[in-house]
Amino acid sequence: MKRKQIVKLVGVNALEDIGIRLKKARVSTGLSQRQLAKSSGVSNAMICLIERGKTNPSLGLLKSILDVIPISISEFFSLDLEDEPAKVFYEKKELTEIGSGLISYLQLGSNAQKINLQLMYECYQPGADTGRSMLQHESEEGGIVINGRIELTVGDHTRILGPGDAYLFNSRTPHRFRNVDKEACTLVSACTPPSF
Repeated sequence: MKRKQIVKLVGVNALEDIGIRLKKARVSTGLSQRQLAKSSGVSNAMICLIERGKTNPSLGLLKSILDVIPISISEFFSLDLEDEPAKVFYEKKELTEIGSGLISYLQLGSNAQKINLQLMYECYQPGADTGRSMLQHESEEGGIVINGRIELTVGDHTRILGPGDAYLFNSRTPHRFRNVDKEACTLVSACTPPSF
């Protein structure tokens, strides 16, 4: 997916949302933009652009920045930006995009930490891969494939899952998702406690 397409997918409001969240997280730890940039190995200009909602950081770049604060991706997208009543119903456009590139993670709500559940609508484009370095985090996770096919490796076990197939495992076990098909794969996943 080209850079221009990523920005179109995420939209201006989501970019501003990421910027507001980053500034809030940074300020809460007493770090200046310059200190955060130096500690994360990201340029001060990039931190500034993200906070102003002018650029869409990749998930890897955002994670590098948040590791300094330290805060997980799910905690970051669960930060309260303002006091508002609990929301019950959401339209697709209200889901928070926390991915970029060939993988889209749309997170439900902004209060995953409050309800101890992270629920996501995930889309893996053909060739999408969470990376050779296996994922690990402190939680339990499960999901159901809606359409397409996804190769899931959990520990020493690998299986290709199709529509209606599901998975459930301890997220501390190294795992990897990879779309080996020629069409996009979508799935709905849950993680508790939120730690991704």
